[in-house]
Amino acid sequence: MFETMQLQVSGGKRLPAKEIERVLIRGTNWIGDVVMTLPAVAAIRKTWPRARISILAKPWVAEVYRLSPDVDEIIPFAEPGRHAGILGKWRLAGELRSYDFDCAILLQNAIEAAILARLAGIPLRAGYNSDGRGLLLTHSVRRTSAIRKVHQIDYYREMVRALGCTTAGRNVHLRPGKDYDETAKRLLGQFGIGEGSPLIGIAPGAAYGPAKKWLPERFSATADRLIDATGAQTILFGSGNDRESTAAVEKNARHRLIDIAGKTNLKEAMALIARCTLFLSNDSGLMHVAGALGIPTIAIFGSTNPATTSPVGEKSVVIHHDVPCSPCLKSVCPTDFCCMEMISVDEVYAAARKLLPLT
Repeated sequence: MFETMQLQVSGGKRLPAKEIERVLIRGTNWIGDVVMTLPAVAAIRKTWPRARISILAKPWVAEVYRLSPDVDEIIPFAEPGRHAGILGKWRLAGELRSYDFDCAILLQNAIEAAILARLAGIPLRAGYNSDGRGLLLTHSVRRTSAIRKVHQIDYYREMVRALGCTTAGRNVHLRPGKDYDETAKRLLGQFGIGEGSPLIGIAPGAAYGPAKKWLPERFSATADRLIDATGAQTILFGSGNDRESTAAVEKNARHRLIDIAGKTNLKEAMALIARCTLFLSNDSGLMHVAGALGIPTIAIFGSTNPATTSPVGEKSVVIHHDVPCSPCLKSVCPTDFCCMEMISVDEVYAAARKLLPLT
């Protein structure tokens, strides 16, 4: 059970309980991180229920925030694009100034977020004192060594709690609208996927590096066994950068796997994930999305730490083996890759049997 860590705010100041009408939240830049910040966003909404809450976010994560009932508006941070470079940041600061925000809460840890909030003339600027930005903040939360070791959900929740926000719980539930059903139906037809049998999603890639990737031939073998048992259709998910990983899984499989890596945007990928009966993934952003959508999810961890980044969702199962060098948090394994080599097809398949109705 997680216990509150009593983080300290500089000068002991908390954000005012009243007189906050317009809040800017600087969102994080990675899909999985965005999912893990949503309980903190919910706490901000609960604290100022009548305030207008705007999220400043990069375009590739904005769709996740759009599924949050606690967000009123997405402000795009167009970089690359019109907000790139020094002149682009000046332009963005001017755009933010026009909103007349009362308060900025910076979930992103970078100094850039604090500089933008200051240039935008936002009077109250709050966040962790990371990246040497404490002097740019009016409400600076001390980022202790202990808080860096907790799950990322609690890392963000504890920050806003220290600022005076009401606790809103740890659960994350993404709720797609009817437009997602229409998107899913269109894509199922486009990729030749029938709607009568179970649908299994597999995300064999990982943006951080190969140390986070389970062996592709084991993904293939697991998929084949699940298809044999259930008659399920299987989709390989990923970005364009994951095509090498998905191609390797498809190549080693006996059954037909539908590779859509790089062929969908985030909304389309989430619409299809929401239709899955089971999702099998490395530690990745889509893993977090599947858990938050309530899809039974098997998450395979190697170099990274499930204690800090395990997926949300009551139907999520983590497969991880403790080895002396794990979690190393390296992008490339410098030794024998034993953390992933120890995870067998039998182990993952057995976990899937508990989540899937098999014939």
